[in-house]
Amino acid sequence: MNELIWIFISALLVNNFTLSLFLGLCPFLGVTQRVQTAFRLGLANIFVMLITAVASYVLNTWVLIYAPYLRLISFIIVIASAVQFVEMAIKKLSPDLFKALGIFLPLITTNCAILGLALFSTSKGYNFVEGLVYALGAGGGVTLALVILAGVREETKVLDIPKLIKGTALNLIIAGIVSMAFMGFAGLFGGH
Repeated sequence: MNELIWIFISALLVNNFTLSLFLGLCPFLGVTQRVQTAFRLGLANIFVMLITAVASYVLNTWVLIYAPYLRLISFIIVIASAVQFVEMAIKKLSPDLFKALGIFLPLITTNCAILGLALFSTSKGYNFVEGLVYALGAGGGVTLALVILAGVREETKVLDIPKLIKGTALNLIIAGIVSMAFMGFAGLFGGH
């Protein structure tokens, strides 16, 4: 049980995909205008990561042992299929969210955080349960990063900020500061 907790906390905070490993920066910088939109995109990421974790485990355990050279293309196909499913579901269930996410929803397909999850869980040799916990932690970490940046960006809209750093420059400064704050979590567990 302690191992599962460590896997979750590590993926959520210590080795956060967005703030420590710098994966998934496109939606991180592009969809963080509003907290509500960022949170919903984070939930979509979690869902796709869970599907990817299950599929990568199944592929690695029963299929790719015969053709390991197909690993990368197999993962990309699974991720693209999962994203198409999520996109259709969101379009049907929440057209407003679908419009708010715009191009960033189909871009989950090329989100390197999702592919990174499949490759990292494979290389770390996680079993089925560990892979699911890793996916939940990684997805939660991406969601946390999206929501934190969106919250700070919402607050900066009402502040009197010099034109010199308004916009992209300010967003990158905020992202850098939040990233440095997350590096502090590495010391919590004795440098694991």
